[in-house]
Amino acid sequence: MKTLCVAILLSFSADADPAAPAAAVKAACGPGDVKFNVRSSEGRQTAPQPEPGKAIVYVVGEYERPGNELATPTVRVGLDGSWVGANRGTSHLFFPVEAGEHHLCSDWQSMPFWIHVQSSLASLTAEPGQTYYFRARIMESSPSVWTLDLEPVNSDEGRLLLATSPLSDSRPKK
Repeated sequence: MKTLCVAILLSFSADADPAAPAAAVKAACGPGDVKFNVRSSEGRQTAPQPEPGKAIVYVVGEYERPGNELATPTVRVGLDGSWVGANRGTSHLFFPVEAGEHHLCSDWQSMPFWIHVQSSLASLTAEPGQTYYFRARIMESSPSVWTLDLEPVNSDEGRLLLATSPLSDSRPKK
């Protein structure tokens, strides 16, 4: 029985494409050399309606500083291989998408050399006229170990996150 389990595990790992994770990140994220300047807009923002034939996607960056020396992170957001913007700390951005399948990415733009955080990915099949909410959360799981998680949230949670976070105004650095 042990031999059978080992053979099954080896067959899965032998068939696995070692480049698959890197290809998925490249397909969802943008070029590594693009950096953003981000400012937050104060005050209540009105939620846009999706354009005809399109959907709206919100990504709320969530970061709770646990009392250490870490600076407020900037998290880039990618869609289908291009950066669409960035959040700094706890803030949100939105963008329109065409109907169909899409691949999203969140990536910590600049991090201290001693912290290793990888990109986080999510997929979305957008329907015209719909609104989708995602949370890009940076969490400290143990000292010097940080995780970045991009996850869909339901519309009630999404609206709550929007109400408690400012809108990001992000522009690529020149």
